[in-house]
Amino acid sequence: MSLKIKTLAETIQPDKPKVLVYSFAGAGKTTLCSTLPGKCLIISAESGLLSLQGKMEADVLEVSSIDDLRDAYGLLKTGDHKYDWVCLDSFSEIAEVMLAHEKSQTKDARQAYGKVIEQGVALARAFRDLKGVGVYFTCKAERQKDEATGRIQVAISMPGARLAQSIPYLFDEVFCLITETDKETGETQRWLQTCSDARADCKDRSGRLDAYEPADLGHVVSKIAGGAQ
Repeated sequence: MSLKIKTLAETIQPDKPKVLVYSFAGAGKTTLCSTLPGKCLIISAESGLLSLQGKMEADVLEVSSIDDLRDAYGLLKTGDHKYDWVCLDSFSEIAEVMLAHEKSQTKDARQAYGKVIEQGVALARAFRDLKGVGVYFTCKAERQKDEATGRIQVAISMPGARLAQSIPYLFDEVFCLITETDKETGETQRWLQTCSDARADCKDRSGRLDAYEPADLGHVVSKIAGGAQ
């Protein structure tokens, strides 16, 4: 067996990170696609792309089944495509499609959820490991209460708590999209939270981001690669 040893620099592609952003409906997760640098393929399970109208040019692949998603991955894995970025919008919705399929195949709910966890983690890992392309996952959010402390935290929403807990481990960059309305002007401001606090669990393995960054993935990618400050 022939082993190929690479340098760390050859292995890491800071300009093509794997990013997950979660937030509530209407916060602007899909709109963030328009800030991605380069040509983008949007894999959509939500049919909610109106927010991108007039903001970007991109190709869209609508998926309605797990087989559609596997076919999309098969195409991208070959490397024979023109895309710099792949956006899965949203992975929460895709997981719900998988759960509906599994429930139609069995009357055992535990078995259905187990299948979704297994398939969901495998698919997320497969897309994350695509070579030569950046990957952006969006996920829904929900509020969760810690019964021991009474603290309310924003968390990723997926069918089944185990899947929601497993997916973030697969990504180097996990952000919560925060929206705040200025009381004086009424204007809505959006920020990407990049590190954990009492409000949300996030992470930035690059170590180059501030705790809050502008809701601009192009800016974030440039900063991770050592560009924008």
